[in-house]
Amino acid sequence: MSSGKKVAVIMGSDSDFAVVSAAIKRLKAYEVPTEVHVMSAHRTPLMAAEFAKNARANGFGVIIAAAGKAAHLAGVLAAHTTLPVIGIPIKCSTLDGLDALLATVQMPSGVPVATVAIDGADNAALLAIQMLSLADEALADKLEQMKQKMANEVEKKDEAIQAAVKAL
Repeated sequence: MSSGKKVAVIMGSDSDFAVVSAAIKRLKAYEVPTEVHVMSAHRTPLMAAEFAKNARANGFGVIIAAAGKAAHLAGVLAAHTTLPVIGIPIKCSTLDGLDALLATVQMPSGVPVATVAIDGADNAALLAIQMLSLADEALADKLEQMKQKMANEVEKKDEAIQAAVKAL
């Protein structure tokens, strides 16, 4: 039975789209309803807060927030919702994304944000799918198939390496 929950993908700037598109593609591949928006923790804080406050009522199950530099977007969204928020720190030229990583991961007690790697949009989508799969067996099955496919690929690579070592 499908949970029917949507995932919100919120980016702090349209310049984040190149990174965030990996998450959108993964969510679409799993047929997870997704909405994508640009909102800024600093330039449109009221819009971000209002979105987060109403996200559960509007059918969302998880929010993914991508931001670079002073990456406060995930924290602002998390402060205004009880839904899980996954932060994607975006690499910028200033400090190669370290500033965004620290701003995203160093949240105060009571306002958690799950944080993936710098530019880790694909893993953010997979984490959101895993969260939704708690109430959606079809998603859980798709995730299991993906894990099996990854294991099969590693086994094939190991066989190739074993053959290469033997040939030395």
